Amino acid sequence: MRPRSLDEVAGQKHLLRPGSPLVNLASDTGGTSGSVSVILWGPPGTGKTTLAQAIAHSSGRKFVELSAVTAGVKDVRQVMDDAFRNRDLYGLSTVLFLDEIHRFTKAQQDALLPGVENGWVILVAATTENPSFSVISPLLSRSLLLTLEQLTDDDLGVLIDRAVTDARGLAGAVALDDEARAAIIRMSSGDARRALTALEAAAGTVLARDADTDEDDDDHEVPVITGEVLEQSVDRALLRYDRNGDEHYDVISGFIKSVRGSDVDAALHYLARMFEAGEDPRFIARRVIILAAEDIGMADPQGLQIAVAAAEAMQLIGMPEGRIPMAEAVVYLATAPKSNAAYMGINAAIADVKAGNFGRVPKHLRDAHYAGAKRLGHGKGYKYPHDDDLGVVRQQYLPDELSGTTYYDPTDHGHEREVSARLAKLRDITRGKQS
Repeated sequence: MRPRSLDEVAGQKHLLRPGSPLVNLASDTGGTSGSVSVILWGPPGTGKTTLAQAIAHSSGRKFVELSAVTAGVKDVRQVMDDAFRNRDLYGLSTVLFLDEIHRFTKAQQDALLPGVENGWVILVAATTENPSFSVISPLLSRSLLLTLEQLTDDDLGVLIDRAVTDARGLAGAVALDDEARAAIIRMSSGDARRALTALEAAAGTVLARDADTDEDDDDHEVPVITGEVLEQSVDRALLRYDRNGDEHYDVISGFIKSVRGSDVDAALHYLARMFEAGEDPRFIARRVIILAAEDIGMADPQGLQIAVAAAEAMQLIGMPEGRIPMAEAVVYLATAPKSNAAYMGINAAIADVKAGNFGRVPKHLRDAHYAGAKRLGHGKGYKYPHDDDLGVVRQQYLPDELSGTTYYDPTDHGHEREVSARLAKLRDITRGKQS
């Protein structure tokens, strides 16, 4: 079912607009100039090899494919020598598709440079790793970096429907019901290969079953792949999870409440369910960051830093490896002391502001840097805390209408116990409750 031309490619429309480098590369009829080398960076199953082969089939160039897993410097140099001869003797340029270029050592990547720099080959390299860290700078600077996006549900739907009916696929030998179709899309997590593999496995199951039951029936209906068939065929549970429905909200709610309740095992269970159901990792990461600020808060300020670091790590390395730093963050947050005091404090302050419970900034705190400010009394009487030995002075900071109001009420949990004791002393000094 691999597309034979760029027109058949599902997804990656941002790279396939008229006049884009990939379209120009595919439409060029050969020759020795005019196209730039490209590095395709994206998650597995998003079409890197597909794009490269579609370009090869669409253009008049010679196409050579190497895998960084098996190829060495000798293989690369042989390709370069052949490309040089083809260019000089026949005026034919060569497209070299190099899969998993991040697996090449620096020496192996260096061997590509002469051919790329002199135009002997047009390099189309594919990688699932960030090229900024996995591709040498000279090669990166001579290539155009194109980022492939994870396939959308609509893209996967097009691929699945095509595979069911196309002569190269199942040729209409089976039908696919809506539940099974949606389940394949869910469990594929944007990976076309995973979707087609699941479809093929389910089709094999239902065709074998149909052959056993209808050997003597020449007029039987086309067998249907159902959710039950899919669950039996694919070695994973068919999760009842709709990313836009009740289960989406129920599972994330159970996840958040498990972390808040310090049940680390339940938290990991719901995290796994979201991962396996194909939930958007960015959604999970955002919820974990919010959770760290809202429910752990000042009881362990490190929690927010860990949540943010896990989100950045997930974005950098992608899935499935991104599950590891995210699981680490979830374990940390679930076992950390909890406090929602900062969350409650900002909510209370916002409620006052919305209700109109605010006043003018006290004159001694107002900006005194513009002409005429002193005449208005701005800044007069302001006490500079750094001039005091303690670094804290008695001074009114809230507007008169809210003088003495308390929004932040720390707990005695974790780090906030220390904050609570220090805050009591600070308020005693700034509000003058003790000498």
